[in-house]
This record gives sequence, C-alpha cells and structure tokens, in this order.
Amino acid sequence: MSPEHLKEYLLSLPESEASYPFGPTPVVYKVGEKMFALATVYRDRQIVNLKCDPHQAQQLRDVFTDVIAGYHMNKTHWNTVFIQGDVPDSEIERMIDHSYALVIRGMTRKARAGLEARHGSAVLYRGL
Repeated sequence: MSPEHLKEYLLSLPESEASYPFGPTPVVYKVGEKMFALATVYRDRQIVNLKCDPHQAQQLRDVFTDVIAGYHMNKTHWNTVFIQGDVPDSEIERMIDHSYALVIRGMTRKARAGLEARHGSAVLYRGL
C-alpha cells in the first residue's frame, strides 16, 4: 500500500478527518474527535498505528512481521503496521475498518446514534 492510498482510504471513511496536533507529523485521523489512526514515518518506513481488539492484536503480530505492538501507544490495544511490508493491502484496509469501528463503538450513545442515522450501521461497523 502506498502512503497516498493509505491517506485516501483513511479519509474515505464516514466523517473521518485528518489533524496535525503535533506539527507536520504525525497525521492523526479522527472520527467525532476520537483518534482511530495515526500515520507517520518510523525507522525510515511509513507506519500507521491502529486500534485493535487485544486478542486479535496479538494474533496479527504473530502472523505478520510488519505488525508490531503500538509504537508510543497502549501496546494492548494498538498495533503499528508498516504499510509497505508483508501485510496485504486488503488486510491493512480491514485493520483500518476494525480500528474505526472500535472507536465508534466506544463513543457515547448520542454520538453513535448520530453517526448511525447519517451513515448506517452496516457501513460504520463493517470492521467488527
């Protein structure tokens, strides 16, 4: 996956926004003011940090060498994915969808209801 495709995919999710709270890098991707992805360069490679179910997070680390415990994140709930490595693009997209859905699921009932009314549950939670 190219960095351009990564950015396009992250911003294609409903109400996804990019922000730069720490300067020009990293790029923080949010939905409803909640972060679901953080993209930057680490060890001269493009990475994305994604929220993940703890059990699934460890399984992904066991399967892919380019998935590691979240760099500068809670290592139980976040993975770091090197985007131009051994993880297929379709799997990176699935991990992004999963992170996005987990963040929405953790929102207040009112915030979730608004998103669900505007976009539909099938779209918002396709990663679960």
